[in-house]
Amino acid sequence: MTNDLTFRNPIVANAADPWVLKHTDGNYYFMSTQFGRLELTQSASLSGLAAGRKKTIWAPPPGGRYSHNLWAPEIHRLAGKWYVYYTANDGGGDESRRICVLENAETDPLEGEWTWKGALPTPVPGLDGTVFMLRDELYFLYAGYGYFPDYGSAIYISRMVNPWTLEGEHILLTAPTMEWEKQGGMAINEGPVMLQRNGYVFLVYSASTTWSEDYALGMLTMNETADPLDPASWKKSVEPVFRKSVQNGVYATGHNSFTRSPDGKEDWIVFHALPAPAADTDLRSTRIQKFTWRLDGTPDFGIPLSDNEAIPVPSGE
Repeated sequence: MTNDLTFRNPIVANAADPWVLKHTDGNYYFMSTQFGRLELTQSASLSGLAAGRKKTIWAPPPGGRYSHNLWAPEIHRLAGKWYVYYTANDGGGDESRRICVLENAETDPLEGEWTWKGALPTPVPGLDGTVFMLRDELYFLYAGYGYFPDYGSAIYISRMVNPWTLEGEHILLTAPTMEWEKQGGMAINEGPVMLQRNGYVFLVYSASTTWSEDYALGMLTMNETADPLDPASWKKSVEPVFRKSVQNGVYATGHNSFTRSPDGKEDWIVFHALPAPAADTDLRSTRIQKFTWRLDGTPDFGIPLSDNEAIPVPSGE
């Protein structure tokens, strides 16, 4: 962050799979993949996440089923408590990945103890779990491994009884069937994140492999009055809604989240990207930029901004 009310991307180095939650206490809560632990950052500003108050909130006991490859943590506030959903496995391959749940009853999630609530019993190995509420019903979405027909992952949805208990059938909503979803050697739909506005629910997901320069965002759209458990409720965009910019030198744009400016007047997308084609995935960094809305009520994410561009800080900072 600079002193002239602008900032430049990336805002957090070496931070893949970024998740940002803007809470009613005025703070932003930020998490990203740190592999062997879960770190939570509390920040009064969105552009200043790197300088926020940090704490490791979970380090798994070594050698257990969920002690390796802690990926894509998300923090949510549900029913007056904090919950973190993250992916972990035993050090093996995709077949051992599961989504785990932690709970904290404190007002400040950097205080108190995080309690292990278990690994969710998805019918296929899973990663990138998220939740959303619609008409007072809680739903769980995740990426599950399989053949569609190419090997990779697809996005499923299930109802939840409470923040750590699944109920009923797990329904496939989108599988990687188009060429832009199959770049990098696997067919991938992962990282689901929900956005609700203008009478619609948007399910934004990441497609292709995270190490491919063509990692990009796709989107499903549903009328908010429809049934999210019915695949026919969702319309899939045939092209990416956010992708690399060769001109601006930003590649592998994906695994995003959404938030708002401190005054609530602006919508911002949070995502990771690489600085060059074939760059090491350890260089994935967190970036933010404002997005707008089209006249038909759908989001316009634009193109990823260059690292050289001075960007005005979010409104209200």
